[in-house]
Amino acid sequence: MADLSGKVALVTGAGSGIGFDLAAELARQGARVVLGDVAGAERAAARIGAEAALGVQMDVTDAGQVAAAVEAARSRFGGLDIVVNNAGLFTNITRASFADLPLDEWERVFAVNVTGVLHIVRAAWPLLKRSGAGRVINITSATVFSAPPMMLHYVATKGALTAMTRSMAREMGADGITVNAVAPGYTLSEGVLARSAGAEDPQQERARNARAIKRDQVPGDLTGAVAFLAGDAAGFITGQTLVVDGGAVMH
Repeated sequence: MADLSGKVALVTGAGSGIGFDLAAELARQGARVVLGDVAGAERAAARIGAEAALGVQMDVTDAGQVAAAVEAARSRFGGLDIVVNNAGLFTNITRASFADLPLDEWERVFAVNVTGVLHIVRAAWPLLKRSGAGRVINITSATVFSAPPMMLHYVATKGALTAMTRSMAREMGADGITVNAVAPGYTLSEGVLARSAGAEDPQQERARNARAIKRDQVPGDLTGAVAFLAGDAAGFITGQTLVVDGGAVMH
């Protein structure tokens, strides 16, 4: 277990799905958590409890809303030690050849999955410096290594975020801040299950068969890795990408 007592975390895209599970786990490990999302953040925070969690409406593409969320962490809990960049577009993106992807969707996916992270880390950096042991954890994707077709915009954004993780680690290390990434495989999140409407998606079977551990991946498979990287035990690990996908990708 990671002892996060006294720490303050901001988790983006935490109104539901994987983001909520990550926020709830950090709270279970003792952190006070700000949950940011375009919708549902206050309701999600209430599920964790008012003493440990605060929900704020936040679109990561809006620098003003991002700054307000970071300020909410400072004013409510006194600072910020951990940032988990989980918000991203995946379940509702177009699956098509790169030749046919709508350019406006390409730009929207980059705005959320890449530029949104830049907004968050820029706004959080002063408080992470003040922490003296700040942690940034970016949720990327194992697709960066497996390169599935028909979703170039998504894979490209996660590749960019993987590279950003390394560069940010170089720039922020002097402030005692670690920057790492967790790369999940195909995960049966709320959004994925809602999209499939109860039927098994062919991608689910392909993912299961590709793994060394032959079962579906669920959000709970990610929470331990994120909590570890957020804690003191990971204080000398930075610039790394940890693939959590049951052994489909080994690198």
